[in-house]
Amino acid sequence: MELSFEHPGEYLFVRRVGADTITIVDRDFHKSLLLTPEKVVEDWGVTDATQLGLADIETIVALAPELVLLGTGQRQVFPPAEVMAAFLRRGIGIEAMTNGAAARTYTLLAGEGRRVVAAFILP
Repeated sequence: MELSFEHPGEYLFVRRVGADTITIVDRDFHKSLLLTPEKVVEDWGVTDATQLGLADIETIVALAPELVLLGTGQRQVFPPAEVMAAFLRRGIGIEAMTNGAAARTYTLLAGEGRRVVAAFILP
């Protein structure tokens, strides 16, 4: 599925989502990444949501989000319960969804000025 956004906004936005690519503004990414309205954290070392561990979330937590959108690829996959609980214990909301849904939701929330992180898992 391909999404296209034309956006004059003052934040980083997702232009396209493909099976193995995420395009942020005009740059293609082929490895998992973290996206905030201000920056991209490249080469996030996660390739499978079911294997997500507590150590993997520290990079996300360091970005101080109020909400994390976990894009798990073309299919919705939930991470282990202890990972979900670790976010919630810190007062950070987390939602697992497809990459396409995460991109759409991120764009909406970033446009509202929310402290959101989209964590996109790519194969």
